[in-house]
Amino acid sequence: MFSKVESDKSKFLEQAKVAREERAQDRHREDAAIHIQAYVRGFLSRRRLRRSIREDLDRFLKIPQPDVEYKPELQPAIEVFHLVKKFLFIHNAHCDQDRKRFEYLCRYILASVESDALKSCYVAISCNKQYVIAWIAQLKSLLWTCCQYFYILKPENHNDLRTVMVFLRMLVTFTSHTNWVAFRDKENLHPGFIRLCENVMGELNSKGLYTAIEALLRKGLCRSKPVFNKAIMTAVITISLRPLLAANFSNNLLSMFLVHMLSVPAVIIHINSIAQDCISTLITHRIFKRCLDLLACEQNTRIIFNSLEGNYALCLMANLIQLGFMEMEGLVENTTNFMTVMIILLDNCHKYVLNKKSNLTHWHPVLGWFSQKTDQSLHESMSYVVRQLQLLWSDKMIRLMFAALLEYTEASPVVDTETVPSKNKNIFKKALGKATANKMMSSQKIKLDSDIAFSTCLPCSLYQHAINTLTQLKMDILGGLAYTDILLPILWRFLCDLGPHCGLKIFIELLSQTPNSVRHPVFSLLSLFCETASHMITTLDEIEMLEQQKVFKLADYVKMSEFLNLFVFKVIWGELISVEQAPSCDVFSSALTLLMILHERDSRRSFTTPNHWLIREVRPSHFMAELEKEKKTAMFLMQRVPHIIPFNERVMIFRKNVMREKEALGLTESACASPQSTLITVHRSRIVEDGYRQLAQLPGRALKGVIRVKFINEMGLDEAGIDQDGVFKEFLEETIARVFDPHLNLFKVTSEQKLYPSSTSHIQENHLALFEFVGKMLAKAVYEFCFLFIFRGLLWMCPLPQFFLTHILGHLQSSTYSSLDELPSLDMELAKSLSYIKHYDGDVSDLELTFSCDEDILGRIVTHELVPGGKAIQVTNENKIRYVHLMAHFRMYRQIRDQTLAFVRGFKSVVTPEWLVMFSAPELQKLISGDSDSLDMEDLRRHTQYYGGYHNNHKVINWLWDIVSHDLSTEEKGLFLKFVTSCSKPPLLGFAHMEPPFSIRCVEVSDDQDTGDTVGSYLKGFFNIKKKDAGGRLPTSSTCFNLLKLPNYSKKSILREKLRYAIHSHSGFEIS
Repeated sequence: MFSKVESDKSKFLEQAKVAREERAQDRHREDAAIHIQAYVRGFLSRRRLRRSIREDLDRFLKIPQPDVEYKPELQPAIEVFHLVKKFLFIHNAHCDQDRKRFEYLCRYILASVESDALKSCYVAISCNKQYVIAWIAQLKSLLWTCCQYFYILKPENHNDLRTVMVFLRMLVTFTSHTNWVAFRDKENLHPGFIRLCENVMGELNSKGLYTAIEALLRKGLCRSKPVFNKAIMTAVITISLRPLLAANFSNNLLSMFLVHMLSVPAVIIHINSIAQDCISTLITHRIFKRCLDLLACEQNTRIIFNSLEGNYALCLMANLIQLGFMEMEGLVENTTNFMTVMIILLDNCHKYVLNKKSNLTHWHPVLGWFSQKTDQSLHESMSYVVRQLQLLWSDKMIRLMFAALLEYTEASPVVDTETVPSKNKNIFKKALGKATANKMMSSQKIKLDSDIAFSTCLPCSLYQHAINTLTQLKMDILGGLAYTDILLPILWRFLCDLGPHCGLKIFIELLSQTPNSVRHPVFSLLSLFCETASHMITTLDEIEMLEQQKVFKLADYVKMSEFLNLFVFKVIWGELISVEQAPSCDVFSSALTLLMILHERDSRRSFTTPNHWLIREVRPSHFMAELEKEKKTAMFLMQRVPHIIPFNERVMIFRKNVMREKEALGLTESACASPQSTLITVHRSRIVEDGYRQLAQLPGRALKGVIRVKFINEMGLDEAGIDQDGVFKEFLEETIARVFDPHLNLFKVTSEQKLYPSSTSHIQENHLALFEFVGKMLAKAVYEFCFLFIFRGLLWMCPLPQFFLTHILGHLQSSTYSSLDELPSLDMELAKSLSYIKHYDGDVSDLELTFSCDEDILGRIVTHELVPGGKAIQVTNENKIRYVHLMAHFRMYRQIRDQTLAFVRGFKSVVTPEWLVMFSAPELQKLISGDSDSLDMEDLRRHTQYYGGYHNNHKVINWLWDIVSHDLSTEEKGLFLKFVTSCSKPPLLGFAHMEPPFSIRCVEVSDDQDTGDTVGSYLKGFFNIKKKDAGGRLPTSSTCFNLLKLPNYSKKSILREKLRYAIHSHSGFEIS
């Protein structure tokens, strides 16, 4: 019974719950319906209201058809006030129709203000106490709406541009009461109107007036062709200046002006080209000076820079440069402030780029590679920004920056002691006068704490910052600095007046006080001078540099090289700059670059005295000892400035390097009991082919080892004899002589009879592989010459031109390399022609040249373009410098690039490239071809060994040396040396280094019967006991062992006759 009651109760409760939920849902539906109805009614009401207001406004404005001039019928201002109030309530900026209505509403308001009818003038409502507060708020709302449209409108569209002009007129009109025609004679109201305008401008500034103007300027100017006209630019400048004038150029508003106006890319250049009157306005209000005064405080500059993205900070700097260039009077008065501000901005830009370095980078046309992406509009206007930046290194600006130094140099000219003749004939007085003059010239005239030092170092610091920051404009900056007539001479004068050796002591003392620190401004001066001089000297040819002596005199080059040589050595040797930091140190790198340029020029055509480049403060033996200990400083100097120690010492280092490598590879008897050797068999009629087939594919390690050669004679039989390097020498001699023969067309000869790769070598099959093989063989000869003098016999036959040696050394990519300088070593006639074009005073286009050249290839004329489309590009005065360099580069590199690369690849597979760094191009030629000095027969006699009874005071030996020294001509002396050693030139380091040593042995029988030295033969020779008369026999030799086999002649005349016959018969070589 109870269970039934419980069941009914549960059922009843469930039904009640369901009923409550249904009633709740009904209420929700009813409320939702009410809300929807209210929303719809509200929407419809608002739409009706908006439609009604817009219809009322349309009836009021009577907007005409497009291209019809708008001439409104003016109504009472109070009606306009109420209508504007309604319209602003429902205005939608993104609605095209509302934008059009707002534009014509502004036109109407402007027309009413320009009318002299007080009743219809929109400003008249300000005189009504009932509406004045609401009217001011409405005016602010109208003007801010105009500003907001600057973000939406597209000035490149003609209709939008017209609309922009209307909104700008609104801002111009209501920020100054002078345009309110109806109130011009109401002077008692003017003070109130002024305060009203200031209040309006304050409101606009607080909301972002300058930000809106910046957005408008970027849209209209940041493009390849600006779209703004004079009226728009004038209006923009007027609006942007009024808040500044009203606030008396407060720091806050001036900062906003800098951040939002002067940071717009190239805004000053566009103002100058579109509305020049505005530039006069900026100058009148001393905007440039006021900006400098604000930015001179580093904290203000940092705040402004942090408010800008790095690209636009660069644009700010560019605009300030041009503004200063136009306001030259202000720039002259504030030169120091200007340079300080530029340095701070450049430094901040440099730090910005460094902070933005990452793996994902973007290229900037001025700052280089960094991670911040540049928008397209900025890229389009960057060409204008570059034009502005270029003003910084224009001739006019350079003269202004260095005005103090110019004045100093003009006030105290240098006396040229070399050109002033001395009237005093007394030698002692002459010497005394010269010493006094040298002392005066070398004394320190400029102190680092002087005004002239500060005035000179500051602009140097500015330009050095520009070079380091504006990386993509570096060459342009250096060109501007180098090609002005005054800068390099006055900077050189400053350095000379710092003291002896160009103030070397000062630089060393500064570095001694703070090692690795080059923060002192004078280092900027040194760095700038070196970089600019390097740029200039690289562009000068030998005539300009050494004969015409442009920019510097020869004595200046000598003094400059001496200073730089000592500076580079001392800072490294004394560890004033660590070897780890030196490569990244601007001062050291620039000094080293200029030093090596001067050294290369001197190597090509000497202008210094012998041993000028050697450092006398350190003995070569001490330096070599430090090098043996692998001291970092010594190794660094050897890699960078090897010329500071004598050439002979460097050759000894080369020898030691080769020996160490051979021992490391197990190629010597000391390293291995039986070093491996390679045996090749070569047929006399196929020397090149057989050698190439068996050696070309050998790895570099095997080529560095011992190679034995077995010749097959013309009959197909093995030639007798043991190869003790003499046979391999003959193989190398024959191989190199044949492949270097111009008739084979692998190599050509210059006018100086020097060999270089032929551009038409492709007619030979596998010509590139042959070049690589020849490179290996020549390198093998260089590799071995240190130990086997006999290899010198073939190397003298391989004179190589300067430019080709430069290729081997790998200097082509060096900053000191100039194709035009090397060209005379290849083609003197072409070099003269290009020099003529370079110095041509008339119009080069009259010569009808193009960026192309013709080449005769086996009777067929082939045209090569120096640049893409070069056949259609005419050579003019503007591009002639580029033309001559491209032509030289084509002839010396592009035309024979593949052949040269193959040759160098083969050469460096045998000789380690790092070893070649020790030598200049002429020194490498000497390493390859030997010394061209005359034979020193006394040196040869001092290092001669005697056998078979001969000794140094033997009668026959005395006759021999007397004949060689006094009776033989220079040519015959070379033939004598070639007869006994197979080479007509002495060893590179003198006869003391000939290996094996030159020796003379007494013989009394034919070579077939000669059994060598015995006790009997020795005693007979020593006591001059003749077995029989030797008058019918000739001297013979074994060139493998540098051995002269000399019979014991009875008369000096017979010896002279037989010796001359033997050396002229070219039959000295034989296998022993």
